[in-house]
Amino acid sequence: MTVQPIRLFGDPVLRTPADPVRDFDAELRRLVADLTETMRESNGAGLAAPQLGVGLRVFAFDVDDVLGHLINPVLEFPDEDEQEGPEGCLSIPGLYFDTRRRQNVVAKGFNEYGDPVQIVGTGLMARCVQHETDHLDGVLFVDRLDPAGRKEAMRAIRQADWYDREAPPVVKLSPHGPANPFGLGR
Repeated sequence: MTVQPIRLFGDPVLRTPADPVRDFDAELRRLVADLTETMRESNGAGLAAPQLGVGLRVFAFDVDDVLGHLINPVLEFPDEDEQEGPEGCLSIPGLYFDTRRRQNVVAKGFNEYGDPVQIVGTGLMARCVQHETDHLDGVLFVDRLDPAGRKEAMRAIRQADWYDREAPPVVKLSPHGPANPFGLGR
């Protein structure tokens, strides 16, 4: 296990959809270990492979004393309930903005050995699973903010000491669109 540097807002890998994992091998298990160690060292609730510069559909999480990972996640929403609350990101360090998410989620995928896994999450776990799955789709939580919130977030990002003024970032709208912010209607 090795703590890896976390890619910051503006890095193109954060805007690139990740590829599905096909090989459940020792290299994948090293990636899961690195994600977990880096997340825990950074005091994060979750960390996705693209945040380490790896374009694979893998993330680790540590929420409410539940430590784990999910590979090739597929999300389902059992109801229409929503939550809104502060959300941050290790790739946008030190900044938090109120973000609307679904309250409940069922995430299906695999563990590092290729065994099927299901996570039923509510509250913070649901928020984390949605946030990390967004990373795998090239979406950042600031993309989910309303226009005024996104403008405020971009202002704060540009003022952050870690922001790279030489490589201006790309901000995009959520691919789920404002009229259907959670991809409902499958």
